[in-house]
Amino acid sequence: MTLRALTRYHLALLVRSQRWLPPGLAYLVVLGLGLSAGDNASSAAAFSAGLLVPVTGWLVRGAVGAEPAQSRACLVAAAGWARVHLSALLAAALAGLALGALGLLAVLLLGSKVSGPMAAGGGLATLVCALSGAAVGAVCNRPVVAGAYAVPLGLGGVVAVLLVPGSPANAVVRTLVLGARQQGPGLPWWTLPAAAALAAGCCWAAVAAAVRRGD
Repeated sequence: MTLRALTRYHLALLVRSQRWLPPGLAYLVVLGLGLSAGDNASSAAAFSAGLLVPVTGWLVRGAVGAEPAQSRACLVAAAGWARVHLSALLAAALAGLALGALGLLAVLLLGSKVSGPMAAGGGLATLVCALSGAAVGAVCNRPVVAGAYAVPLGLGGVVAVLLVPGSPANAVVRTLVLGARQQGPGLPWWTLPAAAALAAGCCWAAVAAAVRRGD
């Protein structure tokens, strides 16, 4: 089976199992409570993107645990541990990006001071935060971390990604917030390759752990 087919399968499984509902509804509810017509679009986009970090990490947790053990064993026999686990991570990242796109669309429709650079910044922040959330989810869930430690470590990872200066998610969200106050520098485009590299490294570690442990 190809990676593309496996990713479609895991996306369908994530939807059918309804494991997307808790993180998806949490994102929509919190965004709905924090967003209102006339809000500054730049700060609202920062809020929407920042929410994606914990939500995408939560989606990863749902995606890697959605498949029954018997079905997973059949897939592994056909495609191998590496592709099976990587496709689950990709499915969660795509689900996070879909939610982020909906949130950004709501921001652009309801917010004030919408402009081309602001929309570009919102799109950049959405991509960076979804990738950062996927990175946290990859290394803070099975097979890297299992049991009772997964959730607190995941929460710690989310806090670090959002608050540590120099992290891609922190940099892009802070830039949008400063832009809302008319003090912002140019868009930090470096954050996209940095977030992609972070996500790739964390996914590689998770896939390597899945191959080594057979989980």
